[in-house]
Amino acid sequence: MRRTALVSTVTVTALAVSMFNGSAPARADATPGGGPVLDAADAWYDFPGMVFVTAHSDNPITRITAHFTPVDAQDGAPEAGFTDDFTQQSGTDGRSGVWRAPVHLAELGEYRITVDMEDSSGATVTGAVSRWTLEYQTIVTVSGLTVAPARPDFFHQKVTVSGTELAEDPRTPDSPVPVANAPVLITSQGTSPFGRFNTQTGADGHFTFSFVPTLHWADMTAWPQASSAYPGAIVLNSPVQHMHPVQAPTRFTVNTHALNLRQGTTGTVTGRAEIQTANGWQPLPHTSLSLMGTGSSQGGFGGTATTDDSGFYTLRVPSEEPLPTSQLVLGETPFLQPATQPFSLHVAYTTDLTMDATLGDDSRLHVSGYMLYSDSRAHWPSNTAVSIEYSKDGKTGWKSASTIPVRIKRNKPNFQEDFSASFTAPNNAYWRARFSGNPDLASSTTKPVHLRRYPTRITGFDVSPEPVRKNGFIHLKGTLQYFTGTTWKPLADASPALYFRPRGASAYRYDSDLSTDSKGRIRNITLKDAQDGTWAVALNRNIDDQYLKSPMATDYVDVR
Repeated sequence: MRRTALVSTVTVTALAVSMFNGSAPARADATPGGGPVLDAADAWYDFPGMVFVTAHSDNPITRITAHFTPVDAQDGAPEAGFTDDFTQQSGTDGRSGVWRAPVHLAELGEYRITVDMEDSSGATVTGAVSRWTLEYQTIVTVSGLTVAPARPDFFHQKVTVSGTELAEDPRTPDSPVPVANAPVLITSQGTSPFGRFNTQTGADGHFTFSFVPTLHWADMTAWPQASSAYPGAIVLNSPVQHMHPVQAPTRFTVNTHALNLRQGTTGTVTGRAEIQTANGWQPLPHTSLSLMGTGSSQGGFGGTATTDDSGFYTLRVPSEEPLPTSQLVLGETPFLQPATQPFSLHVAYTTDLTMDATLGDDSRLHVSGYMLYSDSRAHWPSNTAVSIEYSKDGKTGWKSASTIPVRIKRNKPNFQEDFSASFTAPNNAYWRARFSGNPDLASSTTKPVHLRRYPTRITGFDVSPEPVRKNGFIHLKGTLQYFTGTTWKPLADASPALYFRPRGASAYRYDSDLSTDSKGRIRNITLKDAQDGTWAVALNRNIDDQYLKSPMATDYVDVR
């Protein structure tokens, strides 16, 4: 009977296994009277050093001989041994049942089994081959597994699992020896983490492992693990041992059953917890009490507190979410019967606010965004507005720059209500949008956004020579600067634009883009001048998000 390396100790007959796997019984040539038929032959792990034969016949079976040959032996190789000392284990009339006999072989290993049988009529079967093999191996088991206490309680929570790992050689049955310094796996349904614990035997084969249960029951089993001392051994798990913690009744007091909080505040609930013992109600120490949502608030969580040595607790309740229908829960552990009390937490409904802001190159701040709420009981008040605020450092000193009405269109949960505006603003500041809230709607504020634009100017602009001959060459010079802090600094690698307005014209026309060097100086440029007029330079084309437009610097040139 083949088994996996880790098997149950439940005894299963060879006949049942043969039927389960759909294996056909081995047969010899049939006789007219119906001779012996082999159903199965193999070893049972519960009985080291034994072979079991399951057979049937029309007449009582009078002789059985089992022969054993190594599975890797070549055809015709001599057998390793045989046994004919069979006694019937099940069945009463000799016509069908299970027979067993001791096996004595010199070497451990896996052997093919062939069986000879004869019944009382003289009918025989010779060389019937079993589809199963004899696994003649050391069997490693766990003996005497205990779980103590099997009924732990709140004041005795630690549970110890112990046992002894034994190895039994089929050549010397009924003489198990301890397995020293071997790994053992303890598995459990109902404990954590993952229900798997690793330990090791000592020199005497004994092992112990302790843990504190985290769930309300556990079925404990010990499994010997592969050991180099017994290669190829068959390992059997121990019988299951049950552990069920005892749950004691609990109760607690509470100073209030309702809190009304605004967003950003914290409420406090206090009281005392007790446990019922044989000596009456006593303070319940070191136990958690939690605020949990129920009904429409199911899944909500309002915080946890732990009782002190005298059973007193202080639960700090945050206001992140309302829990209008909730309860305080004490003692959700394997050792305590939970106690509950109703509770209600009202919070000004949460609002969400977003803002997009850009600062134009003309010092105009463009703001847009939206507001929404999620709770179906919320409702925007009339004249809802958002304040646009600014600060120098984004942390303190916030000032209101503008109040923008919110265009309320739907006033329903999860629908965006928009706002937008443009106004002249400081060129270097942190900006945020803020809704101040009311008793039913919590305030909300966006994260600060740093917007900065540097003023620019062109100094020392000059066109030479003056006057200039018609179609003569002129030269431009000047320096582009930007203002930061309290200082004007050169603006390098920029592209100011060059313009020209002929005498008598009312508007400038674009001529070309210039460039500046590392010191902000307009790079040397030479032009032909054909008529009187004014040349001008300004930083006002392709402005990026860092600089403001500069005033136009001009110089009139007389052409002769």
